[in-house]
Amino acid sequence: MSKIIFAMHDGKLHETDLVEGKSLMQLAIDNGVPGIDGDCGGVCACGTCHVILDSRWLTKLGSHNAEEDQMLSMFPERQTSSRLACQIKVSAEMGGMIVQLPEFQM
Repeated sequence: MSKIIFAMHDGKLHETDLVEGKSLMQLAIDNGVPGIDGDCGGVCACGTCHVILDSRWLTKLGSHNAEEDQMLSMFPERQTSSRLACQIKVSAEMGGMIVQLPEFQM
């Protein structure tokens, strides 16, 4: 089975099975990945699922919408490849993806 790896700020890795159709946020919550809270339940309203993707994934996943951009604008650790995990649906081609978590969440 394909995997998605969540990399903590301190270098620890949390490997999860890829489950198509779930959001990255739900995948992290279901697997007890620390640092992904998903307080709003995945409706792009809290920012507790901020992740940083490798830039090559941005072209494959598409850009964020205005609502996600507005939420991300409040993050001091925002990077050009920052996304909210609740807005990214997991698909088969994401196998092997490494998702970096920032040091702090909102």
